[in-house]
Amino acid sequence: MRMKLNRIDLNLLVGLDALLSERSVSRAAKQLSVGQPAMSGTLSRLRKLFDDPLLVRDGSSMTLTPLAESLTYLVHDILGSIETLVTVRAPFDAASDTRTFTIHASDYVTLVLLRSFVRAAAGEAPNVRINIAPPQTNYFGPLLEARADLVIIPREIVGHVGTAYASAPLFTDRHVCVVAADHPVVGETMSREQFSAFPHLSATGGIPPSFAETQFDEISLPFRIEASTTSYVAAPFLLEGTEMVAVLYERLARALHRSAGIRLLEPPVSLAPITEMMYWHPRHSDDPGHRWLRHGIRRLAEQL
Repeated sequence: MRMKLNRIDLNLLVGLDALLSERSVSRAAKQLSVGQPAMSGTLSRLRKLFDDPLLVRDGSSMTLTPLAESLTYLVHDILGSIETLVTVRAPFDAASDTRTFTIHASDYVTLVLLRSFVRAAAGEAPNVRINIAPPQTNYFGPLLEARADLVIIPREIVGHVGTAYASAPLFTDRHVCVVAADHPVVGETMSREQFSAFPHLSATGGIPPSFAETQFDEISLPFRIEASTTSYVAAPFLLEGTEMVAVLYERLARALHRSAGIRLLEPPVSLAPITEMMYWHPRHSDDPGHRWLRHGIRRLAEQL
């Protein structure tokens, strides 16, 4: 029998969302700025509504029941849709709006593109806050959970999973080999033999392996990783005084080659380029504020 909607209090869904994400009555209460007894009461009502304990004690912590696990993304999506329902037609005035937009992107994208957007937004929308966070290994979880407005990531990394979301291309880039400007051996070119012989610095942006490393494996080109970093921007600065080779995106390497003291070389093999894509949940497609965000980023990407 279908549950009657008049039995559901929207505040219960908000409480359920907090309980599922925090897995703790006290932390959920703190998230919603309510007392712990009130949150315990909400959990009791939810248990009765779903006829399931939802949270069960496991040693010193709480864990979700299978039903609660299955509800996590669904509840996030429902609350996100409700938020869109009441705000999608609300006017957006960049000069006075106080919204916060969260973008998940690598430090490479931040350096090449988003720093210009943050600067432009500060003048156009002085009360809007732009929050930039690193990409997650589950790529689009932040969109599903309404923790991010945009995810910017190469189409080649996410593959067909990205087709479930609204998207727009931003810019393309290619790979280059990077070494310290004073590298004692490498000249103007690098052979396959040198590429495999020298130690490598792996830069993954927090999602290993890198797209370039995946291609090396596919063509059976051996390479030995001596050091690694999750930061694309830090990678060029780690090469000084070493014989390491890094394979980085060209736009990043050219932006930092003087300050980092590096040289750019053509890779000894052909590597596929990447296309940085901007992804968002379809529920935000008609949101005026979200359109302002996407348009501003695309406008600057077109100038790269």
